[in-house]
This record gives sequence, C-alpha cells and structure tokens, in this order.
Amino acid sequence: MYRPSPARLALAGLALALLAGCTTLPKPLQGSYAPLTAHQAVEGDHVGAQVRWGGRIIRTEPGPDRTCFEVISTRLDADGRPQWASDDTWGRFIACRPGFYDPALFEPKREVTFTGRIDGYEERRIDGYTYRFPRLAADVVYLWPPRERVRVVTRPAPWPWWGWW
Repeated sequence: MYRPSPARLALAGLALALLAGCTTLPKPLQGSYAPLTAHQAVEGDHVGAQVRWGGRIIRTEPGPDRTCFEVISTRLDADGRPQWASDDTWGRFIACRPGFYDPALFEPKREVTFTGRIDGYEERRIDGYTYRFPRLAADVVYLWPPRERVRVVTRPAPWPWWGWW
C-alpha cells in the first residue's frame, strides 16, 4: 500500500494553502452574503439580508447626510465586478451610504459593487411604471476603474513575398 511521505503531504498542503489564498476578490468585498438578486429581493420580503450587489449607476443622489445610488443590477464575476456579457439584468436597487459621493465621479454607467444589508423597499417611477426598489444600507461602495477598450488588429493579408503556403 502506498503511503505518501510527510514531505509530500506538507508540499501538497502548502500548494492547497497557496491556491486558497489566490482570491481575486478585493478585500473590501470579501465575505459571505445571501445568494439573492435584486429582482428576487423585490418578489419577497428580505429585510435584513446581507448581500453583495453590483451593476451600473443610473443616478447618484447626494443628500444632506448621505448619498443614494440608483443602480441597474447584473451578475458579478469572480472579482466582484459587474459582468455585461448580455442584456441579462437582475433588476434595479437603491444603495445608500452616509457621506458625500460626488456625482461627477459616480456618474451614470460607471460600474460599482456594494455590500450591505437590505433595510427596506422604496417605490419610484420609471417613466410611467411604478417600480419597487430594494434599498440597501451600504457598508462598502466600490467604484471600479473604467474598462480599457482594446482594439484587436488581425494580421494583414499575405504580402506577395511571404509566399502562399
């Protein structure tokens, strides 16, 4: 019967520890949260649930003692950053945090991730429709840097001296 040596076991344990430490989630966004989307939160009463939600800012509303963000929600990738691979959105939500967040920086279409607790619901109008927004008491407001657009250049057609092989 094969029995691994203590050195091999230690090496395997070290490799597993290193892999476990390779999280790409930014430190402020780490933790365990309810697997609940903003759309699911609207369909029931989930006041008190700890969530990590993200999306694109629709509107930033500074008030006298706090700033609220209206956000269109989407799934988050492994880094906690909103994904926009499709038009599959997860509803809308409002996130509020004490303090002033400048609307010039937190402008529409910027990607943001929040962590916090659902502290209630708010009805607002979207054009002619009344929408029930889950309201998040945010602990963390994580504004992502703008994505770089990369232009992919394919190689040109073969030049005559390159040959036809």
